[in-house]
Amino acid sequence: MPFHLANRTAPVNNLKILLVEDNPTLARQTGEFLEGHGWNVDFAGNGRLGLQLALEEIYDLILLDLNLPDMDGVELCREFRKRATVTAPVLMLTARDAFDDKARGFHSGADDYLCKPFDPRELALRCRALVRRRELHRKDEIRIGTLQVRGRGREAERDGQPLRLTAITSSILWELACAYPDPLSRAELSHRIWGDNPPDSDALKSHIYSLRRQLDRPFPDPMLRTISNIGYRLEQPGED
Repeated sequence: MPFHLANRTAPVNNLKILLVEDNPTLARQTGEFLEGHGWNVDFAGNGRLGLQLALEEIYDLILLDLNLPDMDGVELCREFRKRATVTAPVLMLTARDAFDDKARGFHSGADDYLCKPFDPRELALRCRALVRRRELHRKDEIRIGTLQVRGRGREAERDGQPLRLTAITSSILWELACAYPDPLSRAELSHRIWGDNPPDSDALKSHIYSLRRQLDRPFPDPMLRTISNIGYRLEQPGED
């Protein structure tokens, strides 16, 4: 069965990045350098706007200044990790190089730490490494109760019965299995499958319907649940 899971390697070449930096000159210079790699960069000049964008939009990576005027980077990162339904690697950028400052950053949920001033080439290398690391850590086989998904969605079975999935429905099932037990928003699921070029708004709904026909209808208990005003999640029979 042909299979294609969008953006498993492409994000490293087509990253969508949020840069939270209150120094306009540094933000402009850093943004221009990153955009020179073909990456898309959104900007936030303060912590509250940065948190709002991080929670509302879908990013492959967040670059976060530690010193922000209204909400510092540690508080922002902590709130993001607590409230986000979708996580992205966080790289902190700061002039503070003391161990205690770095420890606060990592304890708040940061994935890496780069001290200012930095060579922008090193920043680009760290961006690539963080995204690759996230993808490499994704499992090649996932079991959820009697559901088994292998080969990043190429093969799936429930109660020992193979599921006849299309390329898109197998991709959807894999992403939901990776997120389990958390839900995925419609926007995040669409981004993971189609990247920044999703089809019309009814396409995801149609593929979800097709996935349910294979995953749920032949069995007494459904596993694919719609979460009102959020998106979708997998659940084992008997879960609340």
